[in-house]
Amino acid sequence: MELFSAGRASKKQRVEGLGALPKSTSASKDTVSIDPTAGKLVAPTKHTFADLGLCDWIVQSTGAMGFRWPTEIQRVCIPAILGGRDVMGCAETGAGKTAAFALPILHHLSEDPYGIFAVILTPTRELAIQIAEQFSALGAPMSVRTCLVIGGISMTEQSLQLAKRPHVVIATPGRLRHHLEEGGGDPPNLSRSAYLVLDEADRLLSTGFASELKVILSHMSSKKRRTLLFSATLTSSLSELETLAMKDTLRFDLTSEQRIPAQLVQQYLFIPAQVKLSFLAAVLQKILKKNLKKKEDNEGEEGGGGGEESWTMTKKKTNKNKRKKNNHALEPEDDDNAAAAKNSSSSIIIFVGSCRRCQEVAEILNELGIDCVALHSMMTQLRRMAALGKFKSQVSRILIATDVASRGLDIPAVDVVINLDLPKVAIDYVHRIGRTARAGRVGRALSLVTQYDTQLVLSIEAFTGVKLELSDDVTETDVVPLLNVVAKAQRVSQMRLEQTGFDEKVEKREKLKKPSKKKRGKARTIEEVQ
Repeated sequence: MELFSAGRASKKQRVEGLGALPKSTSASKDTVSIDPTAGKLVAPTKHTFADLGLCDWIVQSTGAMGFRWPTEIQRVCIPAILGGRDVMGCAETGAGKTAAFALPILHHLSEDPYGIFAVILTPTRELAIQIAEQFSALGAPMSVRTCLVIGGISMTEQSLQLAKRPHVVIATPGRLRHHLEEGGGDPPNLSRSAYLVLDEADRLLSTGFASELKVILSHMSSKKRRTLLFSATLTSSLSELETLAMKDTLRFDLTSEQRIPAQLVQQYLFIPAQVKLSFLAAVLQKILKKNLKKKEDNEGEEGGGGGEESWTMTKKKTNKNKRKKNNHALEPEDDDNAAAAKNSSSSIIIFVGSCRRCQEVAEILNELGIDCVALHSMMTQLRRMAALGKFKSQVSRILIATDVASRGLDIPAVDVVINLDLPKVAIDYVHRIGRTARAGRVGRALSLVTQYDTQLVLSIEAFTGVKLELSDDVTETDVVPLLNVVAKAQRVSQMRLEQTGFDEKVEKREKLKKPSKKKRGKARTIEEVQ
């Protein structure tokens, strides 16, 4: 089973950048122009969603959602999809890739509504939930029916929803494969599905999802099916797909010249590995206090500064007894930390390398009086959704997360991304820092680099083409007073992890993973996926 429809595109169709627009659109010959100085194809000069050929109700829906103008990837990909072409779209994070495939799918669905019309595959549950919400919002005027097929939710409920033939199925590959092979009832009928979308396609086409994709594709036999691939990074697997099986495919890559948003500031702190958490506490303390001071100054100008002071004083009184029992919190400014974390205008995501590390850091920061929530794959789905909901609604301003939060999540208020543990692969770094500086906003990424991470930094700089700047936010003088406080908090967090049996859960999970790795065997190639 081929991922794309049979046939190969001509060399003219497999151009770098912008492919030819489909004949079914109303584009004139001067829609696609050539820059005479650079000799490159230039994106179409269309400026509204109505100009892209979308039906009226979708144009009105985008306006209601606050989408004023289509982004560059939307201006190019939407007409191509409406014209029946396969699309491979790569653009930086926050470029509007979800709407680039959701809008034309809803357009065609409204012309001939049936289920299951489209299957959207994503590598993470959180991204699947976000896409389902966007489909429901954009398709509300036509009462679009979506079904979320992810782990952590009852399979029985999902089977009942699938039996009702929803218009759009948004799924993670593992759970959808389980429904197709071992669902217990009739498997969902995907043979008439008109669209298969792989969001974050570079991750889905990695070896970890090869067997799942093979099963899913074997159930999607429609010759009219269109395949859409979207990602923030163009990897070798995506490039190989283009040469192996392409038919009338538009390849649009905005990442070839710039992988990182221009408005994103990338910095690093070079620190000893043994005191990394103390530096993290000092960085957070400085960021939160700066935000709180800015907020107080703004409120003072408006005549409302007294409320903030009284809140902090109340907090100090209520925490007095707690501090007698536990003096691990940051002194003497622990209550100011709590106030800053609650009232700062910005949000922070801290990325770590493992589930255990994520839980440990969250416990330590909470012990230090810094309010935060954790997000990792060992949490139940309800807890994951609750944590993400608190962060999105800014009830909690700090999110400690593994790479489950690094792809696709659109949280506009994130101003700072901190890499507590650098990723082993440069592509993952790009996706992590892509959680900030989205859709033209200003953002900052700070990486805590130890003596063991220098090679990782060099590979990241080579991949992104941007040299990281040395940050002077925190010095050793700021960190020394926190060493004993953080060390005590670490011991308390270790005790809590042992009491809750978290380490045992980690070990049990690792044992369950080993057989599946052996069973999977050697890494599958793209030919096997097809």
